[in-house]
Amino acid sequence: MRRAIAVAVVVLVGGVGVAARWNPFGRGAAQASTETVVHLTAKKFEYVPNEIALKKGVPVTLEITSLDRDHGFKIPELGIRADVKPGETTRVRIVPDRAGRFEFRCDVFCGSGHEDMSGEIVVE
Repeated sequence: MRRAIAVAVVVLVGGVGVAARWNPFGRGAAQASTETVVHLTAKKFEYVPNEIALKKGVPVTLEITSLDRDHGFKIPELGIRADVKPGETTRVRIVPDRAGRFEFRCDVFCGSGHEDMSGEIVVE
């Protein structure tokens, strides 16, 4: 009897483990976790890196952090705008739909030198 209970417990625990990992949508969830993440840092008057290479149609998440103060992140040609606050990570998802060079800028005034705070996304 004890052996039968032990076998039942093992089967039950194994079944729960399989059910917890079951994905009714096939491989979609696994693909989402492989999305490319690009880390971008904003600080007075510069973004690092200031050039980001992307592939047309390939989704990318930009994780932007500020090292000093409030900044903005704007790519007018792609219709993207986000606030970047110190101590927080701002996530911006991009799926480029066309090739080209697209300038990004800080659009929150951050002092003398603000006008030079820009970079470029290059989509191949």
